[in-house]
Amino acid sequence: MLDNMIFKQLMKHSFTIPVEVTYPNGKTEKYGNGAPQVKIKVNEKIPVKDLLRNASITLGEAYMDKKIEVSGSLQVLINSAYESANSFLNNNKFKRFLPKQSHTEESSKNDVQSHYDLGNDFYKLWLDKTMTYSCAYFEKPDDSLEEAQMNKVHHILKKLDPKPGSSLLDIGCGWGTLMLTAAREYNMNVVGITLSEEQYNAVKQRIKDEGLEDQAEVLLEDYRELDHLPFDYITSVGMFEHVGEENLGEYFNTISRYLKSNGVALIHGITRQQGGAYNGWINKYIFPGGYVPGLNENLTHIIESGMQVADIEMLRRHYQRTLEMWTDNFHKVLPEVRKMHDERFIRMWDLYLQACAASFESGNIDVIQYLISKGPSARTLPMTRNYMYKD
Repeated sequence: MLDNMIFKQLMKHSFTIPVEVTYPNGKTEKYGNGAPQVKIKVNEKIPVKDLLRNASITLGEAYMDKKIEVSGSLQVLINSAYESANSFLNNNKFKRFLPKQSHTEESSKNDVQSHYDLGNDFYKLWLDKTMTYSCAYFEKPDDSLEEAQMNKVHHILKKLDPKPGSSLLDIGCGWGTLMLTAAREYNMNVVGITLSEEQYNAVKQRIKDEGLEDQAEVLLEDYRELDHLPFDYITSVGMFEHVGEENLGEYFNTISRYLKSNGVALIHGITRQQGGAYNGWINKYIFPGGYVPGLNENLTHIIESGMQVADIEMLRRHYQRTLEMWTDNFHKVLPEVRKMHDERFIRMWDLYLQACAASFESGNIDVIQYLISKGPSARTLPMTRNYMYKD
């Protein structure tokens, strides 16, 4: 009885939009003014002790297991919860961090493979043709996802102001679009590293198919163990979120070690302006070992590693739109996904995509590009940002 009362109070104060909640006893309550924008059906009682232990895991699992069903947009509902000062996402009574994560080389490899080695065929269903699994860059309102992903690749490479024949290391190279574009269109000599066997095999085949063996190399290797000469440039997209809070300093020290004197790096990743945080459900089901660092945290590590910041750009709204497009794509290919995975996986993945979109929309998380140099800031770069936008 007490659990029911507390859960109802939780629902009553958790949203900024009007919602309708149907409880396990069949009774329906409406919260907020106006017609409900989203309807929630609670099929089984949710123990309050589980919510207090970890609200994100408890509610995420309840949705995956159909203990909770939602009619309407998950993104709209979760964004509303982030915007409500009294919701379980903002109330300190319901916030819980996970214990410290392990990020040994072996655990990092297992973490990466648990996500990225779901299979190239799965990602091909809903990513664009570039197979780029990170924030796109929308130069025009009507850019397609593929156009926006290529915009992002060129935006990153242009920021480096690279010279033909120079060397580039791409840490966490994904399916290789950035590194191979650098080789093919910017005449750079590139090395990409990944811990995903699926990605490694795909990039190796792309290098062969595109005849770039003399300019491009991909390695299945931990970023901490690379045995190469220093590079003129380094890129790393969507990588530092995986290294762990305790290894962020080592990550930026590694970048500094691999950069030549006055070398330039573009580091692109999810960052919280409010400070670093874990998410219990994301860590358990999507990105094991994941940690989103705070802006101040990253800046401190960059400076302590002997590098300096040349430019910072926030791309939060771009990642929101990217995730919304991925969600649309995912929904369109559900018949194909069902041939690979069960309904619990589908509900989990749908929740992941829409919850992340809501988190960016609400400003709970951001994605930031850090242009950094080894030595005095931007010593080798043009004096203004104009060069970044020239064809």
